[in-house]
Formats: sequence, structure tokens, C-alpha cells
Amino acid sequence: MRLIGLAVILGVGFVLASVAVNAQPPDRLYRIGMLERTLPPINAANLESLRQGLRALGYIEGKNLVIEYRSADGHDDRYPELAAELVELKVDVILTRGTPAALAAKNATGTIPVVITGVGDPVGQGIIVSLAHPGGNITGLSATVTEIYPKRVELLRELVPKATRIAALFNMSNPAIPHQWRQVEAAARSLGMQAQLLDVRKQEDLRPAFDAAVRQRAAALVVGLETLTLANAPLIVDLAAKHRLPAMYASGEFVGGLASYGVHYPDHYRRAATFVDKILKGAKPADLPVEQPTKFELVVNLRTARALGLTIPRTVLLQVDQVIE
Repeated sequence: MRLIGLAVILGVGFVLASVAVNAQPPDRLYRIGMLERTLPPINAANLESLRQGLRALGYIEGKNLVIEYRSADGHDDRYPELAAELVELKVDVILTRGTPAALAAKNATGTIPVVITGVGDPVGQGIIVSLAHPGGNITGLSATVTEIYPKRVELLRELVPKATRIAALFNMSNPAIPHQWRQVEAAARSLGMQAQLLDVRKQEDLRPAFDAAVRQRAAALVVGLETLTLANAPLIVDLAAKHRLPAMYASGEFVGGLASYGVHYPDHYRRAATFVDKILKGAKPADLPVEQPTKFELVVNLRTARALGLTIPRTVLLQVDQVIE
């Protein structure tokens, strides 16, 4: 009886030990490469959300995790070199944000797993084969950026009902942006407005672009979300305030802006941690369907609205997820 009891105890102990091992990452050091648009201080909220997601899954920096962070710092042409650097480091996974970064990672490696975030149309841009079956070494999260630009234009029209002309601040050198501009142009036309393209490709283009918008009497502004605009978010918000242009942004990362509508990126990054975990535990990116956002967040800044002399319509307030006083 004692031998049987001991055998049972040992058997149960073995099963519990196996469960514990499977529930936590093995005791080894993982390297995650991040190919980002901006420097860590600007990207702090997203970076912390990723860390929280990884910690919840047992990955602790300094213990079994190293994050190799590389930033293009507002310059898309830096991505290929940065991607090659991460490949040279032999990281276990590469996490990217945006189309240019994803394309750079795709071109740099066909073997290191890549988790994408912030890509508006990963299939259309040739990054993956399909959302359900990505194929190759890439999976992650789509931001559905392009398809919701008409909604942003509609919201902006509600905020500035007398607007007959709106400007769109876009970096047309980004391969994902031309289609987004066409969406804005078509949406504006359907609402009886004209759309003016402000093509900005470097920081020095921003001030002249705002001058052009005012000169051509744009009444409101749509701001694209990509490497250049995000890296210069504080400047863009300041210029919009200076020129008294009500602006609709694609992300709450444009702090102080009038309104934003889009993915809540901290949640996006927290979800990305689950993809990293699955891959590190042996899953193949090709077998992990790319996730699409199920919720978009509308944020309105009442302080900015007051400064612009705007009253937020009730139709907009009823849709708001967050109000900033």
C-alpha cells in the first residue's frame, strides 16, 4: 500500500510539474527585436503594454527576456538597415509597426518569425498571403487603418459642419498611404467637400504644409498615421492649434489633438505579446491567423475644442469612448 501510495504521489507530482513547465517559458534567454517608428520615450505607453503582456506570460526582462529596440526615428529609409541589424543579432522574434517596417522585416529574413502591428492592409501590401492563412514567417495584428478613413472624415464633418474643404496630411512615399488618400478624397466628395492633399515626406515639409492648408482655406484637417507623422506628433498638434485647424487623428498618441478615431494601440501591443508567446512555444507564424481589431476608440479633447471655439455635437458625444477635459 505504501509503495502504491508513493507511486501515485510521484505520478501526480510528475503531472503537476509537467503542467508548470508548459505554463511558463523554459529557463532560457529570449531576444525580441522591435522595429519601431519612434524612440522609446515617445512609444512608452505601447512599449509598457507589450512588457505587461509578456510579464503576464512569464517573460521577464533581465531574467529570461531581452528587448532589442530599434527606431527609425521618423525616417522610413532606415528600416532595411535596422531590420538587417536585428537579423544579425539572431533575435528569436521581430515585432514591427507599420507597413514600411513590416516590408523591411519581410525582405530581411524568411526564417525569423515576424509579428506585425499597425499594418492597414497586410494582404494588399504583399506582406502575407491571407488573414486566415498568413503563410511564410509573418503573422500578427492588422490595424484596419485604411477602411476607417471615411469614418474619420464623417466625424470631422460633424465636428466642423460648415467645412467645405478639408486637408489631408499624408506621407505619400509610404506604400500604404496612397490608397488611404483615395479613401479620404472619396469620402469628402460624398459629403460635398473638397479634399486637399498635403504631401509631407520629411520634418521640414510640415510647416509649409500647414501654411498651404490655410492659404487654400481648408477648414479642417485629417492626419495620417505613419513613421513621419507619429515621430513629429507634438509638432503637428502644435501647428494645428497655431493655425486653428480642427484635426482628426488616427491615434490617441497625438496628445492634445482635437479628436482621434482608431485602434487603441496599447491594447494592440498587449495582444501582440500573445503572438510572441505562441511562437516562442513552437507555433508557426504561417498557422496563426492575423487578427483584426474588433473595437475602435473615439477620443475627443474638450479643452482643444474650446480653444478652437467649437461645440462638440451631441451626435459625436454619443459615440465618444473617452473625453479629455
